[in-house]
Amino acid sequence: MDSTASPTPFPYQIRPAEARDAEAIVGLVTELAEFEKLTHQLELTPERLRRHLFGARPAAEAVVAEVDGTVVAYAIFFTNFSTFLAKPGLYLEDLYVQPRHRGAGLGKALLRHLGAIAVERDYGRFEWTVLDWNENAIRFYQRMGAALLPEWRICRIEGAALAGFRR
Repeated sequence: MDSTASPTPFPYQIRPAEARDAEAIVGLVTELAEFEKLTHQLELTPERLRRHLFGARPAAEAVVAEVDGTVVAYAIFFTNFSTFLAKPGLYLEDLYVQPRHRGAGLGKALLRHLGAIAVERDYGRFEWTVLDWNENAIRFYQRMGAALLPEWRICRIEGAALAGFRR
């Protein structure tokens, strides 16, 4: 689904990402990792991204936003499943807008675009996580109608702990 949105002071287009966007997305993910002070975890390459977004068995989907033909924002998402609702859901892994393009409605347009995908696909939920120190993002998400769920905690197994599950 392509869309051109207003009332931003610049024209932008939101479209499904394509394999040719891999380098641009990797650059934006790197900017996000720098902002979140998580570059030490970054193992992303354009080749890995292409394989997992556009390969024979995609693990996720992505949309990008372009301004004057340049990718300035992205969102990567995938399907999860709610047993309680007996419906799939849309899980937003990342949403990033370059700083110089913030405040003009692009983040809101990306969230609305993803919400529309969730509605079109008859998903039961649209969810994501946010770092507890990112007050600007928290306020933005709350203005968009998101509820923060303080009673839930993320559990994660990775690295050596995950490798310990090897059969």
